[in-house]
Amino acid sequence: MNTNDLNKAHNHGNRLAIQRIRVIKNRTGLSRSSIYKKINDGTFPRQISLGVRSVGWLESDIDDWIATRIQVSSIQVAGGRHD
Repeated sequence: MNTNDLNKAHNHGNRLAIQRIRVIKNRTGLSRSSIYKKINDGTFPRQISLGVRSVGWLESDIDDWIATRIQVSSIQVAGGRHD
């Protein structure tokens, strides 16, 4: 996410909060290794650097990821798929 994306998100009322890995694990139910595997696969939002040894995720990115997972799950169930 670049500066323009952040400005757009902020201007559209999205909250610009950063969450650390512990919160992300609790919100998604994923393990640390699953989160990083999904990042490498391109199926999970990338983390942002907070310092030399510190990263976090934008809360709005995680909210969007969760909402998408709910939509996909609903479509699969409605279509008769139970993955």
